[in-house]
Amino acid sequence: MEYLVPPDVNQKKILAGILGIILGSLGIHKFILGYTIEGIIMLLVTLLTCGLAGTVMGIIGLIEGIIYLTTPDDKFYYTYIKNRKGWF
Repeated sequence: MEYLVPPDVNQKKILAGILGIILGSLGIHKFILGYTIEGIIMLLVTLLTCGLAGTVMGIIGLIEGIIYLTTPDDKFYYTYIKNRKGWF
């Protein structure tokens, strides 16, 4: 199924994917996509555990970054921007 996709979706997808892979434990990729609550959760879990749970958040960010980068633009738009699927 093909969806009408705004022209900036590919840039947002690539930026969120790369930041998810590199800085996943801080939740920066969540903020890029407009998921403020999810971003704050990831950031606080990492900071409040002095980085101990940051490994888990980093793995989540890595997985999400890979998912973002490998998802076609139309599916990415429909799933993560239009329907706002916050996790995985």
